[in-house]
Amino acid sequence: MSENIITSTQNPKVRLLLALQQKSSERRARDLFVVEGRREVSHCLEAGMAVEALFYCPTLLENNEEDFVVFDEVPVSRRFQVSPEVYAKIAYRGGTEGIMAEVRPRRLSLGDLSLGNAPLIIVLESVEKPGNLGAVLRSADAAHADAVIICDPLTDLYNPNLIRSSLGAVFTVPCVACTSGECIKFLEEKGVSILTAQLQDSHLYYDTDMTGATALVMGTESTGLSEQWRQAADAHIRIPMRGRLDSLNVSVSTAILLFEAVRQRLSIHG
Repeated sequence: MSENIITSTQNPKVRLLLALQQKSSERRARDLFVVEGRREVSHCLEAGMAVEALFYCPTLLENNEEDFVVFDEVPVSRRFQVSPEVYAKIAYRGGTEGIMAEVRPRRLSLGDLSLGNAPLIIVLESVEKPGNLGAVLRSADAAHADAVIICDPLTDLYNPNLIRSSLGAVFTVPCVACTSGECIKFLEEKGVSILTAQLQDSHLYYDTDMTGATALVMGTESTGLSEQWRQAADAHIRIPMRGRLDSLNVSVSTAILLFEAVRQRLSIHG
């Protein structure tokens, strides 16, 4: 299927793949990142991302013929067959069906977001764990949220752990990184109600109307939301905590609030 064959783990393309996986500075400098796995690569291509190179191991692909549909989108000159030894070297995780892509990022701005009459938006302030952000993106995809906005991010949107934990949802849900100030101004200009998740001075989330244009704003588990967001909020909401602990994982909390918004909207619109 391709005449480009890589059998040495010292090949420059192999070294670049490893550097892109391991260092955010390398991803920024090269303006490239790595996507691993059939589902993730497929979502990436469906989202219109530019694949610079595709790497595959025929031995791992032989029982997964459907994987080859992604090849239609990548010119032969940019496809590279790798040996099982090379794939074992470049694979970030196991069980990914022997396919990996080197991709050019597409960075959206707030102005690129296309919002309907009653958008449902997730806002995360200073999220730092890639796994948490990935899990939030999966919930956002499941709830068909209009966007995820990451304010003052402490993690790289194209971190391999984030892509892995999102199962490719980072490509199916519009994601924007910006400052909190920029986000607050954007939401206010669009007439989006800002609901901040916090324990203090708050109402139970299921008693709060989420049927209109809504932004669910989540802070970190350790410090919560900044005063800037608390002041900008149209309402403060909380999840009732009946045990001894006073917080949930941010991805779990986000999913609970998201699907309450979905429930309310379904009860009106069906």
